[in-house]
Amino acid sequence: ERPMSEHITKTTYFKVFAALMALLVITVIATYIPWGSRIGIVIAMTIAIVKATLVVLYFMHIKGSSGLTKVFVVAGLAWLAILMGITLADYHTRPWLSGNPPMTIGPQER
Repeated sequence: ERPMSEHITKTTYFKVFAALMALLVITVIATYIPWGSRIGIVIAMTIAIVKATLVVLYFMHIKGSSGLTKVFVVAGLAWLAILMGITLADYHTRPWLSGNPPMTIGPQER
């Protein structure tokens, strides 16, 4: 593990910036491809997660941080996942109270 005092070089910042710009271009291109609703969401979320990971590791300096800092980052992500899960569960089950079927993604079959 690298010590916290070691800092990232300008070359690394430029490489990460180039990767983020490439992922931005891929994101824009992906929006024009007619994937299908479910696979399109998976592709978009995958690209977004990769971009967020690069930002957190390099620009927020988590890569060279102590173990305790990394624990707090993971705890924050776990808490975010819990809150999103509760929100999505509420959103998905809300129509059950009115007797309507649950909402689905994509074309409805009749």
